[in-house]
Amino acid sequence: MKFVYEFIGTFFLVLTVGMTVLGPNSVALWAPLAIGSALAIMVFAGGHISGGHYNPAVSFSAFLRKKLSGRDLGLYWIAQLAAGVLAAFITIYFKGERSSTPLELNYLKALLAEFIFTFALCYVVLNTATVKATSGNSYFGWAIGFTVLVGAYAVGAISGAAFNPAVALGITILNLSHWSNIWIYIVANLAGGAAAAFVVNRAHSETGRRSKA
Repeated sequence: MKFVYEFIGTFFLVLTVGMTVLGPNSVALWAPLAIGSALAIMVFAGGHISGGHYNPAVSFSAFLRKKLSGRDLGLYWIAQLAAGVLAAFITIYFKGERSSTPLELNYLKALLAEFIFTFALCYVVLNTATVKATSGNSYFGWAIGFTVLVGAYAVGAISGAAFNPAVALGITILNLSHWSNIWIYIVANLAGGAAAAFVVNRAHSETGRRSKA
């Protein structure tokens, strides 16, 4: 069931992105609040089954943290990307059309923005949901969801604030971003996830060594 849960959570995340950002009747400056809240809700709902990743970059960071097997990583990616595609086409069905004004990106700025906030997202996920010191906490979902909210407000105009290859695929299908931009999200998001895993692995390895001294 964990793959089904990943599909469901990613679907509702990408659907919320599409329905709040794509016109007509977008919610403009309220969109990040809806998107961050949707992610938090789905993390609380599915975290106990699948880990509540809903993001190939988060799954990659969990894999590097040795919290996810290679087989499961591949299946998580399939479920997440398939959910992003379905959510995008249902959004088009509801809205009636794709965007006519895709975001024009400065590649270097977009890469840096996506890397920084994907790092932040994966760093928060790993520190609130994969370490003993914070196990059993009641706030992990909101911490994760509000990281996306903050990132969307901070750099949404620079990169589109995907921080997630499944979201990037969805917004590309919706023509909110050009197909020629999708490599930016893949590279920056996976690199951000890898960097977060490196930092958290080092921090908790050092904590373990100190506790034995």
